[in-house]
Amino acid sequence: MEKKLDDLKKELEQRKDALLQRISRVKQGITQEHSADWSEQAQERQNDEVLEAIGNESQYELSQINLALERIESGDYTSCTDCGEDISLKRLEAVPYTHLCINCAE
Repeated sequence: MEKKLDDLKKELEQRKDALLQRISRVKQGITQEHSADWSEQAQERQNDEVLEAIGNESQYELSQINLALERIESGDYTSCTDCGEDISLKRLEAVPYTHLCINCAE
């Protein structure tokens, strides 16, 4: 079990790094100057909205990963934050940043 938790921690840290890179790229994409052409500006603004949505989703996932890493450090990672029951290893493998057991998630 301990080895599996170490693997999950490593997976969370790798995902965190990937998200930080994605968020950085999104911020760079949004801050680019827009074209002087009105029709191109409209398309660029739509692209900015898509990038912003991707950035928001990435930011949310990053916060969930940070919480999971904190729970690993505190020893609470495998306990459901709602009912206190164990979160199955199978569930943690599927969604490593979950904080709910399958019953509370439903």
